[in-house]
Amino acid sequence: MSAAPAGLAAEEEPDYRFTLANERTFLAWIRTALALVAGGVAVGQVSATGDTGRVLVVLLAITCLVTALVLAFGAPAHWRRSQAAIRRGLPLPGTRLIAVLVLAVVVLAAAGTALLLVT
Repeated sequence: MSAAPAGLAAEEEPDYRFTLANERTFLAWIRTALALVAGGVAVGQVSATGDTGRVLVVLLAITCLVTALVLAFGAPAHWRRSQAAIRRGLPLPGTRLIAVLVLAVVVLAAAGTALLLVT
């Protein structure tokens, strides 16, 4: 164990189970991002009738793909912050990824419902 800079806790090798749990959480975020990419591509292939239907299809696809991008970029950063906290014995950091995902699901559900009603 080395001396930590002023104001920071020293890093220690954590119990491997905590590291593996952090890794599983990271992989869950990446799986969710991959599913959103697949969903966005699939929805983008839907042929909706009328201008309103096509706009909703594009909205669904773009929402899926943008959410996937946010999760894919945010997951590694959250993993690194969590790993640093685990090694220093600090509380785990929060994440905005959950709020982003919830908001995206609400938008996707609303647009999907509207699409079904319009077509």
